[in-house]
Amino acid sequence: MRGHIHKRVRKNRSGKETTLWYMVVDIGKDGDGRRRQKWHGGYTTRREAEVAKAKIVNDLHTGFYVTPDRITLNGWVKESWLPMVESRIKPSTFYSYRHNMKLHVLPTLGTRSLQQLTAPMLNALYAELAVGGNGRRALSPKTVSYIHAIVHKALADAVDAGVLSSNVAERAKPPRPQRRAAREIQCWEPEELARFLEHVRGTRLEAAWRLAAMTGMRRGEILGLRWRDIDQVGASISVRQALVSVAYAILQSTPKTHQARVIDLDPVTVKQLQAHRQRQQIERDQWGPDYCDKDLVVAKENGEPLHPQSLSQAFERLVRTAGLRKIRLHDLRHTHATIAVKAGVPVKVISERLGHESPAFTLKQYAHVLPGMQAEAAADIAEVVASA
Repeated sequence: MRGHIHKRVRKNRSGKETTLWYMVVDIGKDGDGRRRQKWHGGYTTRREAEVAKAKIVNDLHTGFYVTPDRITLNGWVKESWLPMVESRIKPSTFYSYRHNMKLHVLPTLGTRSLQQLTAPMLNALYAELAVGGNGRRALSPKTVSYIHAIVHKALADAVDAGVLSSNVAERAKPPRPQRRAAREIQCWEPEELARFLEHVRGTRLEAAWRLAAMTGMRRGEILGLRWRDIDQVGASISVRQALVSVAYAILQSTPKTHQARVIDLDPVTVKQLQAHRQRQQIERDQWGPDYCDKDLVVAKENGEPLHPQSLSQAFERLVRTAGLRKIRLHDLRHTHATIAVKAGVPVKVISERLGHESPAFTLKQYAHVLPGMQAEAAADIAEVVASA
């Protein structure tokens, strides 16, 4: 019994080419003496296909091979799909896929073969999840719709892998999430931000608060920042990674938009970072060989990563003791952006600093700032004309 690797190039509607690798396995001959083959694939690299080939050929020789038409949803998700996507997505996304499949989908449909699945089966599952029962709480339409998206992704990848002919999830009808009014962005006025920065002056995590306020970095990006990512001569930061919490474990991830970016620093922030590094060196000396050196700018006293939730809780306490209007740590990012917009900083520059996908998204996010600026612009123009 042998396996062969085949390469296929597909084009989508826009003409973009995608290369996929397939593994074709010979599983003997039928009653008429014709060769029987099964296709496995949809792998993005030849290396992945070679690994799959080795496993399948070994299963054939040991008698553990299961033909695609007998693969259950449980087997596909746990043994093939999750291991396949783990290296392609963020840890938090992978955890969400695994958690929702294990908790909400596989207990009901896991024993069904992929070919047995139907749209009505999925619709019945979604209805059951929305109602609850058997000790389970009812899920919101938004959550059920998200679970449907996970199922759709898993079955779409099964189609690409050649173990399923069509994706029945495309014909399923999950509940439509109700549109909610967008959450009003909360942010401080410049005077409030100045009061906060004065309040935290000299505290151990002052660097974290100043980075959030003066760069607009996300919480995970601040916790993932390393000293090697800071150019103190050029006064800039390269945002290359983030630390995220998955089931309370701290994992390294990429920035939200998957792209590194460079943020210029103001002189005061550069000096504050220098002072913070000196303070950290004292802690390093105090801990001696027990210090956990991960090169992190913001960390525990012993150098270990600081949990994202711990940073948020520390911020909440400081806001309370400062007597300031309550906002979230993430709202320092909104404060940074809003002040920048009002200061006349070009939207493209703000978008680059925040790591947004496009300036258009930045405009949409902070459109609430523009009406007042329009009035100011009208007054300024009128003043220039009147004085001419």
